[in-house]
This record gives sequence, structure tokens and C-alpha cells, in this order.
Amino acid sequence: MKKTIGILAGMGPRSTAPFLELVIDECQRQYGARNDNDFPKMMIYSLPTPFYVDKPINHKAMKETIIEGLQKLEKTGVDFIAMPCNFAHIYFEDLEKSINVPLLNIVDETVKELPTNSERTTLFSTSFTYEFGIYQKGIKNYKHEFVFKNEWQVILNNLIKSIKENKDDEKNVETLKKLIKEVEEEDIQNIIIGCTDLNPVLKKTEVPINIVDSSKCLAEAVIKRYLS
Repeated sequence: MKKTIGILAGMGPRSTAPFLELVIDECQRQYGARNDNDFPKMMIYSLPTPFYVDKPINHKAMKETIIEGLQKLEKTGVDFIAMPCNFAHIYFEDLEKSINVPLLNIVDETVKELPTNSERTTLFSTSFTYEFGIYQKGIKNYKHEFVFKNEWQVILNNLIKSIKENKDDEKNVETLKKLIKEVEEEDIQNIIIGCTDLNPVLKKTEVPINIVDSSKCLAEAVIKRYLS
């Protein structure tokens, strides 16, 4: 019997459709899906959360909202759940305990895709994901050197806010290009994309540095789990 995939999305709203495209791409790549009935059953819940790029987070309200979303998704009969939202993973242990089906971990699936040799690596994420250190710990566990400048976070916060307001603003592309050039000048070999909101702009940008995209890593893990 085929598994049903659960996806708790909507964090942010514009990241949902690009993630589903990545999952469909992985179906084609991993097992050659072609016809409509070759693809998996999926339950997608787009969950609005009390998240603001430039305001403090009410962690109690945020965690309760996500747990409610996970439990609602579980009740539909899914076999496992993926959350294409990096920030939500700061609560991962409590979220995992709140449901009785497996919950994939986007951070674990991402850092294991880093090159095996030790390299200089940075992170593009919201300030909240950065401050909780969930990626820094994984990067160091894989013997990479984490490199970051505080001014990059200011740029990233403004960029993420701008993307949420208008993803098609060409200024977003220019901002990302400029930031990537600064990263390149620091002799950094890898950029982890730890915010799914960046993906629409990233798709329009040529990047001379190795990109480890958390959304793509999670999509790949989803279909591996589906096939297992």
C-alpha cells in the first residue's frame, strides 16, 4: 500500500508551491514517475503562523500553532510529515513528541549534503533561525568552518521582508547577487539556504558558490522516505 505524504507548509505562504514542485521533481528523478497515478498521495496544510521578520516572536503561540497544524495533518491519515520551514525546527523535539507519525528534520537532511571535506560554510536564513544555532551546530558537527558577518543578517532580513511583500521586485535579485559577491570575497565555499522564502529569488540568480538548498534537501528526503 502506498504511503501518504503529509506536508505542513505555509511558513511562509509563497514557499509552499515551490516546495511541491521540488517534491514532484524528486518523484521523476528518483523513480521515474511519468503518469498522474505514478505520483504519491499528499496532504498539504498551508498553515498561517504568527511570524514577523522584524518583530519578536511569541514562542508559546508559535509552537502551539505549529503543533495544532501537525496534529490536524496527522488526523488525515498521513504516514509521515515534512515541514518546509527552517525556523519551525527550533522547536523540533517538542513538535516530534506531539505526533505519532515520523517528522522529518530539514536541518539534518541539509547538513549531511555538505561536501565531505572541511570547507568554509555560511548560512542564509532569518535572524531567528540564525540566533538559535540549529544550523551552526550541524555545520560544525560535519567538520566545516562556519563563517558569518553580522551585517549579512541585516541584509538578509530586509531581503526576506521584501520578498514576502513583492517576490517579483528585481531589486531583490540585485540584493542577493551583491550579498553572494561579498560571501565569495570571504573565500567561502558553501552557502546553506536556510529560509524557504529565498527560493523564488535564488532561482533567478547565478551563484558561483556551492548552494545547499534546505528545501531541495528536504524534498529529496521526502521521496526517499516514501520509497522506503
